[in-house]
Amino acid sequence: MGGYILRRLLWTPVLLLTVGLITFALNTYGPGDPVEMIMQQYQDPQVVARIRAQRGLDQPLLVQYGIYIRNVLKGDFGESFKFRGQTVASLIGTRLGVSVQLGLAALLVSLFLGIPLGLLAARRQGRWQDTAVISGALLLNSLPVFITAPFFLMLFVLWLGVLPSHGWGGLLDTRIIMPALILGLPGVSFIARMTRNSVVEVLAEDYVRTARAKGIPEFRVYWRHVLWNAMIPVFTVVGLALATLVSGAIVTETYFGIPGIGRLALDSFFARDYPVITAFSLLVAAAYVMANLIVDIGYHFLDPRIAGYE
Repeated sequence: MGGYILRRLLWTPVLLLTVGLITFALNTYGPGDPVEMIMQQYQDPQVVARIRAQRGLDQPLLVQYGIYIRNVLKGDFGESFKFRGQTVASLIGTRLGVSVQLGLAALLVSLFLGIPLGLLAARRQGRWQDTAVISGALLLNSLPVFITAPFFLMLFVLWLGVLPSHGWGGLLDTRIIMPALILGLPGVSFIARMTRNSVVEVLAEDYVRTARAKGIPEFRVYWRHVLWNAMIPVFTVVGLALATLVSGAIVTETYFGIPGIGRLALDSFFARDYPVITAFSLLVAAAYVMANLIVDIGYHFLDPRIAGYE
């Protein structure tokens, strides 16, 4: 297991360098000029040339990328083109924690609602409860944010008056409830359906029938033999969902006025703020690499068969 983890960690810098190079090349050869975005209508050719020289934009692509990687290794991701005088690290750092808290709350909503609903549908397979859960899950998954967000606002703010309408106060503040529910509902649908299918598949296994034939109580059958094996596919989804915590939720953050990284990424794309875009791409890529590694390590403990093949 240690050798496998080491190999994965050694490949991580290669993957990140590749992602960074692709993003850097798209920024360089894509439409739009960052210097023109900075200067806007005041475009003095001499000033433009001086800014290009100061920021190294007059160098070949590989030279620019080499300088960028050298600075990144020192913790310097550059200075934002849009937000004058602010470093990329400070911009992302102040907003990353907000998006992680919001994403974590949404993930908890998905788990605490999705898994019980999936178990209920599996235990009532073929009955009306099964149909109701799956139909409701599909309905939740089909509703976009711009429909669920106004409905939640009308329900909890306008009609009931129990929740604030916008803003941010942290993980334990009531203002996180509505955004977390809106982000978590599609996850409830996916996890409920996956849990239901996994449990139904495990219930048909011979070792479950053998456990029941021995007279083992139904609760112990589910706890010892069904849930442990049925949760392996769900663990995969949850592990990969951890990577989305750093990518933010553009629509939801914009709708509720949440100062997260999703809104920063959107503003940077429209403003062609290439240092922020590149750093954001590297951050998301690193998150997915680490999430895959966590999932693979988790398999080692959840499924003994995988450990046996190593």
